Amino acid sequence: MSHTEDFQSDAILGRLMSLHPKIIDLSLDRMHRILAALGNPERSIPPVIHVAGTNGKGSTQAMIRAGLEAGGSRVHAYTSPHLARFHERIRLAGDLIPEADLAAALEECEAANDGQPITFFEITTAAAFLAFSRSPADYTLLEVGLGGRLDATNVIDDPRLTIVTPVSIDHTQYLGETLELIAAEKAGILKPRVPVVIGQQDETALRVIEAKAQGLTAPILAHGQHWMVQPDRDGFVFQDDHGLWDLPMPNLIGAHQLQNAGTALAALRELGATEDMARAAVTRAEWPARMQRLTRGPLVDLADRAELWLDGGHNPAGGQAVAATLATLPRRPTHLVCGMLNTKDIDGYLRPLATQAQSLSAIDIPDEPNTLSADATAAHAQAAGLPALTATDAAAAIRAIVAREPDARILICGSLYLAGRILRANG
Repeated sequence: MSHTEDFQSDAILGRLMSLHPKIIDLSLDRMHRILAALGNPERSIPPVIHVAGTNGKGSTQAMIRAGLEAGGSRVHAYTSPHLARFHERIRLAGDLIPEADLAAALEECEAANDGQPITFFEITTAAAFLAFSRSPADYTLLEVGLGGRLDATNVIDDPRLTIVTPVSIDHTQYLGETLELIAAEKAGILKPRVPVVIGQQDETALRVIEAKAQGLTAPILAHGQHWMVQPDRDGFVFQDDHGLWDLPMPNLIGAHQLQNAGTALAALRELGATEDMARAAVTRAEWPARMQRLTRGPLVDLADRAELWLDGGHNPAGGQAVAATLATLPRRPTHLVCGMLNTKDIDGYLRPLATQAQSLSAIDIPDEPNTLSADATAAHAQAAGLPALTATDAAAAIRAIVAREPDARILICGSLYLAGRILRANG
């Protein structure tokens, strides 16, 4: 890919950023307007599997895609945010959207919008629908950006399937302060008579989602009632009304991935998957920056004998999942390199990690206006009982940790934005 091509979509994305203030403004009015101007491409995309939830959306979607593709299906996929390049958000029949297709779709959306206020996420979601409508595939996997009810993706009237992964407290400024309110927003993607797969939930959230489903006569496939997963020898068993699949442990690392696998398998079962497709779902899924061991690149060279890991989780449930995963790894002194956004529940995220790590090196997230300062992150870590210092950047933090503890386990964590910068810096 030449730099001029790279520049074309970057330049358009830069212009689109300025059409609406960076604040999130949840509404579907602008979305309906631009889609109508484009000829409603969302009505002619392949059957949609719509995924909402607080945690596990991306991993669950990655497993569903791996399973469907193993069965020979061509699958479009829409996820956010991206880590290294915007193109990661849009997959056409399995492959990242080509630069020429992306630039063309963005330019068309820019023209159709005609300079009117619209958020960046809305106009890029419209571009995804446009690209999906022009490329043949068997399924479209659609990940909600924020919430559900008023999310820009929630313009599909008749999806094939909806999915709600675990719901927890996050984005309270947009979705409400209580689990009931947040669950109600997520359940906003449910549609009349369309089956819904419900991942493991707090009782409170489950009641809200089930009540919404019953009101829409949407068939319910809920964890613990209609399907379950449990570890078994060196793998796990997925069981539902149709029978039992005996499968290897998911290749995505962490105990929480077992629940994500269960949700993905319940969805695949509803779509008529075979056991071979189920096996592929849990062994071939790729989802970067979720307890990802980095094995090559300049930062790995800096770490030398130390292990280098990367995770993009950023809310209390994410902190608990990472802490639980660290507890299962072979024992090594563990040191965190952490950068966070100032909009997150920092204490809730750090508290579980304090039980697993020896120290935290706080950094700013480079080129991110909403970064929490390294000093503030370090203060929160100290308050959580985690010895903390600051560093100018991840490389400096790694050097300092390795100088003290050459055989450390180093986990860079706290934000998907930070994870994206790290993946770019590490080539």
